[in-house]
Amino acid sequence: MTVEKRTLGSVIFAGIDSNPYLGTLYARLLKGYGLSLFNLNQRSSTELFNAKEKTDILRFADILSKSNDPEKADAHKIWAQEIAILMHEMYPQDSLVNLYAGDVFSSVGNHKGLELVNKDYSEPHALEEIFAQFRGDYLTIPAEPSQRFFGEQKNAYDHLTDDCFSYSAPTSMGKSFIMRMFIKDEIMHGAQKNYALIVPTKALINEVRAKVIDDLGGEKNTEKVNYLKLHNYSVVTAASDIALEDDNRNFILVMTPERLLYLLIAKPRFDLDYLFIDEAHKLSGKNSRAPFYYKVVDKLVHRQKKPHFIFASPNIPNPQVYLRLMLNAEEGDEDALAITYSPVVQIKFLVDLKKGRIEVYNDHALEDQCRILLANVRGSGIEVNDFLLAIETQNRKLSKEKRKQSIVYYNGRDKAIRAAHSFYERIKPNGPRNDPLLEALSKDIQEEVHQWYYLAEMVRYGIAYHIGYLPASIRARIEELFKSGNITVMFCTSTLLEGVNLPADNLFIMENKIFLSEMNTIDFRNLIGRVGRISFNLFGNVYFVAERNSKITTDDYVRMLGQEIPEQSLSIATDPNVLKKVEKQYVADILKSGKSEIPRRVNADGKAMQSEESYEMMRRFATILQGDIVHERDTLVRREFKDFLTPADEEFIRDTFKDAEVKPDDDINTSVDQTTSLIAAIRRERNPLRYPDLVDGKFVYDDVLAFLDELAEVFNWEEYEAGTLGKPSLRRWYAVILCQWMDGGGLKFIMDRALEYHQNHPYPFWINKHGSPITYNYLSDDHHNAVFGDTLEVIENIILYSISNYFLRFSNEYRKIRGDEALNRNNWYEYVEFGTTNPLTILLQRSGFSRESARYIKEHHEYVIRDGSTGQLKLSPALARCGNTDVRNEVIYIRQNSPEIFEADNNDEG
Repeated sequence: MTVEKRTLGSVIFAGIDSNPYLGTLYARLLKGYGLSLFNLNQRSSTELFNAKEKTDILRFADILSKSNDPEKADAHKIWAQEIAILMHEMYPQDSLVNLYAGDVFSSVGNHKGLELVNKDYSEPHALEEIFAQFRGDYLTIPAEPSQRFFGEQKNAYDHLTDDCFSYSAPTSMGKSFIMRMFIKDEIMHGAQKNYALIVPTKALINEVRAKVIDDLGGEKNTEKVNYLKLHNYSVVTAASDIALEDDNRNFILVMTPERLLYLLIAKPRFDLDYLFIDEAHKLSGKNSRAPFYYKVVDKLVHRQKKPHFIFASPNIPNPQVYLRLMLNAEEGDEDALAITYSPVVQIKFLVDLKKGRIEVYNDHALEDQCRILLANVRGSGIEVNDFLLAIETQNRKLSKEKRKQSIVYYNGRDKAIRAAHSFYERIKPNGPRNDPLLEALSKDIQEEVHQWYYLAEMVRYGIAYHIGYLPASIRARIEELFKSGNITVMFCTSTLLEGVNLPADNLFIMENKIFLSEMNTIDFRNLIGRVGRISFNLFGNVYFVAERNSKITTDDYVRMLGQEIPEQSLSIATDPNVLKKVEKQYVADILKSGKSEIPRRVNADGKAMQSEESYEMMRRFATILQGDIVHERDTLVRREFKDFLTPADEEFIRDTFKDAEVKPDDDINTSVDQTTSLIAAIRRERNPLRYPDLVDGKFVYDDVLAFLDELAEVFNWEEYEAGTLGKPSLRRWYAVILCQWMDGGGLKFIMDRALEYHQNHPYPFWINKHGSPITYNYLSDDHHNAVFGDTLEVIENIILYSISNYFLRFSNEYRKIRGDEALNRNNWYEYVEFGTTNPLTILLQRSGFSRESARYIKEHHEYVIRDGSTGQLKLSPALARCGNTDVRNEVIYIRQNSPEIFEADNNDEG
């Protein structure tokens, strides 16, 4: 008989999860904390446990913190942290609790937690003190010697020199911080390389850009050295950035996958040494942008000099799946790391406003025992605003460093704005904060957007909403003022899931959906992980709310909390939840027929069988596949279709398109049929397609609309952009905004014109996307703000994305046919991209300024100086002291990143 050998540790930890005494003590601790939080506890915290019980639960935490269980060690350590944190909250002055809390955080290697709960803690034994010192030295961040990695961060960091590496970690684990510290260390030591950080949305570009410049620019890094200037680097965010014209410079690119793809197309010889893909789980989702990730990786992996490929994603159990994008990569643990330990914890509450129950959720209990009742509030009429008001009433008594910050999540723009305004009305009687920073932000929102924009007044009270289409400079200031505690309540949409790093003590989740679809498990966990951020706090409270008028129930939340994150597959893999087998067969059948147009799949009644996102994803993968076959590239996309296309099928497709005048290329925003039609229109003998001329330097609405109508036919927008550009009525609206935008009108001007239009054309008007048309009321603030929201959304999603991409394709093809100089005097793609025809405003934006800041500088020409020796335009250092807050903020970063565009300051070396 074979006797299984077991370590002492495995024996000790084997049954600790189900220890009934630990379970009872922990449930009582959770309930005690919940009652205290809601001011429902009639007893003092000293009555929560007797002396023995208090010591016992602390000992359990100590044991859990030292777990070496091969499967559950991280879960045990997180549980130990939960106990230590809650005990510290309940007994903040207790020396025994502080001692054990210090031991717990020391044992799990959470040095930041240790600083927050017991900064004076020292190891009780000499050997442990020696080990702690050794561990501290080992975990020291090379680029920031005053800081230390967590052990799991260090493990990931040490793999960043691998040819390809993929890691996942909880949302609070600082995945992008690891990348930035690696880049900083390389540059500090003189590396002459190019790095690219891919972020999933435009909303994240400015935040990540600012952090990279903070790391390296000298203004905020601990060394006060501008490593960007010292080693000739620039941080760039678009292919049009003027810094890219300097062939002797190195770059850190911070871009969406679309922007990076266009840069690689425009600069085919641009060498890239490192590609960091943050939020890599987008490669698994059903979204129209996923194909751009694949195309970027394919372009780089086929180069003779390949970059290092680094993937980072939240929470997923099999990060190695993304290594399949590498041609020769095998799925193996040696190239991947799944981190499950989190340095922060979330305490979860179920707030059922239908049944009038408040419960605390116990992650460590069986399913039928995971809900602990705290209070029955049936008939009280309590709502979420009551919770927020109680928190804010307390905040008014505290310094901004001690205030509790709250995020409220809704699944749509209109809901978030309505909820924010509802809470503003509730807190309005208390008066504004009288905070100079908030008053300045309010004034700037009024001047830049509109005086009737809800946000302008809300921020005076410390309230804001965070949605994707906010002007970048305004959004950045809102984020900074939230981090600093000036703004304390933020209403958010799914932009919060895209990696926006906002500290919060409380997160109210009002929906389990993103738009109309239920969140997948990754997004749900990612959302929860947005509260409790190690840079700011050790834990956070998450409130899962079921409102009276909502279909969602607390049972829905409990179901989702009980789900494990499944192993992920790639978007291109045949998966019923992503790219279906029938969709792959559909694409294969069209290409085998010799066609390149991919129409929507419809049923017998002519109704669409796919969502817009699913259709766009399928169509773009089809474009990639067609190009890979024609150009005989061995790619993952092509390999994933091998069950649907025989070698003979591929040969037919190749023969059909390889000799065609228009072959598939790398711009996957347009397909071969669209490009063929475009080229034919540009080459027409009579009335060839071209950008209309401006009249007295201005755009003429009829000319703009006529040009859009021609593009609609050329690009087949009726099929490919059926819900937006394909509708003539919407094109007329887009043409109005497009004229105003390209003419250089400020946002406030555009908003005023939109209000005037609706006043003169009051019916029909939609207050939200899911309601019925009504008559526009010019006296209604709600109606004004619906117009503002719709207009900003059109600028962000239609003008700056869809139309911009089509104009870029047009400009590129026009130059190929008519010559490189053909658009030097009239390039509408440039006018859309920069929102002006003014050369100075364009130059300033290419140097890093936002559109609104560039307009301010143009209007205040005293800050623009012509260099007497070179004739070049320079900016006066006095711009850093101008009267515009957004400009002053941007100057700080641009002077670090592009100091050459400023005239030397005798008073400030800058």
